Amino acid sequence: MDNILISYSIVAFTSLFTLVNPIGFTAIFLSMVDGMTRSEKRKIALKGVMTACVVLVVFSLIGRLIFSFFGITVDAFKIVGGILFFRSGLNLLESKISRTRSTPMEIKEAENKEEMAFTPIGIPMIAGPGAITSVMILSAEATTLPYRIILLSVIFFTMALTLLFSYLGEKFTTYIGTTGMRVIQRIMGLILMVIAVQFIIDGLTPIIIDWISKANRL
Repeated sequence: MDNILISYSIVAFTSLFTLVNPIGFTAIFLSMVDGMTRSEKRKIALKGVMTACVVLVVFSLIGRLIFSFFGITVDAFKIVGGILFFRSGLNLLESKISRTRSTPMEIKEAENKEEMAFTPIGIPMIAGPGAITSVMILSAEATTLPYRIILLSVIFFTMALTLLFSYLGEKFTTYIGTTGMRVIQRIMGLILMVIAVQFIIDGLTPIIIDWISKANRL
C-alpha cells in the first residue's frame, strides 16, 4: 500500500468517524431509549445503524454521478464540505449537539419504536449531512478500485464501531463518565476542524492557481 493510499485511508476514517461521532451519538441514543428493555435497545440500534450504512454506501457509489449530473466540481464541494465540517467540529469542541443532526421536534415525534430506528436515529443522527457530504467528497477522489474498497471498508467499520458503542453504551458512559465523554468529544471536534480547514485549502488552491494563470495570460 503506497503512502497516498495510506493517507487517503486515514483521512477517510478520521473524517467519517468524527462526523458520525459514535460517542456523542451513544449518549443521545441512551436518553432516547431510556425505559426500554435491553433487547429493544439493541434492535433499534441495529436498524438505525443499518439504515445509516445503506444511505452512506449509496451516496458513496453515486457521488461521482451527482457531481457530473449537476456540474459540480469536487473543489467547490470540498469548500462547502469544509465549512460544514468546521461547524460540526466547533459544536463538538463546545460539547453541543449539531442541529443538522437532529432537532428536539424530531426526537419528540419519534414515538414509534420502528420509526425511531430509521429517523431520527438512522437519519440524520448517524448519517447526517456532514457524513453524507464526507462520503461524497471521498468517493469523488476514489478513482480506482483500491480507493473504492477502502472507502466502503471505512463506512462498514465506522458503522460497526457505532453499533458496538450503542450496545456497550451504558457500561462505556459509566466507566469514563460525563467529563471523559466531553474530553473525547472535544478532541474529536479539534481533529474535525483541522480536517475541515485542510478541505477548504485543497478546494481553494486549484481555483486560485487557475485565477492566477488566467490573470497572467491577460
